[in-house]
Amino acid sequence: MKIGVWIKAFRLRTLPLSFSTIITGAALALPSTFFDVRVFALCLLTTLFLQILSNLANDYGDFVKGTDNQNRIGPERALQSGGITPGAMKKAMIVFVLLSLLSGISLIVVATRERGWETALFFLGLGVASILAAIFYTVGKRAYGYSGLGDAFVFLFFGWVGTAGSFYLLSGAFHWSVLLPASTIGCLSAAVLNLNNLRDHINDAASGKNTMVVKLGFEKAKNYHAMLIILAMLAHISWSLLFATDYWEYLFLPACFLFLGNILTVFKTNDPAKLDPELKKVALGTFLFSILFFLGQYIKYSA
Repeated sequence: MKIGVWIKAFRLRTLPLSFSTIITGAALALPSTFFDVRVFALCLLTTLFLQILSNLANDYGDFVKGTDNQNRIGPERALQSGGITPGAMKKAMIVFVLLSLLSGISLIVVATRERGWETALFFLGLGVASILAAIFYTVGKRAYGYSGLGDAFVFLFFGWVGTAGSFYLLSGAFHWSVLLPASTIGCLSAAVLNLNNLRDHINDAASGKNTMVVKLGFEKAKNYHAMLIILAMLAHISWSLLFATDYWEYLFLPACFLFLGNILTVFKTNDPAKLDPELKKVALGTFLFSILFFLGQYIKYSA
């Protein structure tokens, strides 16, 4: 079996979005004397494995339920194309569950060595919950992605859990202010999912996949999309106004124009197929946003 088929199944274009979560948490933790590059690297590695697991499970779940069919607008999936068999996909999912556990446990051991077993158990629980969330988005009879809960789970795990969790592991502390930037990443990640669901809403409705777009309707889901983007910007700008003490901390602002442009494009678009490029733009825009935020924080604290 060609390795290119598996690389396609990994959906590499989704990986920068998942890294944005960790990079934002790391940016917030830069002032801490506890900041450890090894922990940062393990956070990124664990997120990589979890994201690939999620993508493989999504491919498997949608294929088994018949959602990935000839009427689907988005890129052809691995099982749908016949390039990978369901049995092979299940084995790959098991491999990435094990890789996620191995990387996650290594992260917990390194990061919580001096913080007590209670902290280690707490993050182990979060890790297991993340693995389960990655799998059961589309897999199983009660897959939460099929009942309109995908957005909430994406906001929670890509936003609060990922950003605040990485911040704690890198800084050894928690502060409620972290939830503002975490909410930014959570809202932008939910916006990426919403674009995916806007693109596929007709086939999703016919297949019984009741996403937020299916529940709201195409036009109202555009308003919901704008709300996610605007809330994301307001959350981070609020954090900056409350806590920023250096102009470099506003380095992220140019990325905001990409998101505002996306809102205008979404409102002007009536053909769902034309929304696919916007999905990539918001995902990469979120990555750029996190990189610029990290650079601003780094310049401030390294000066």
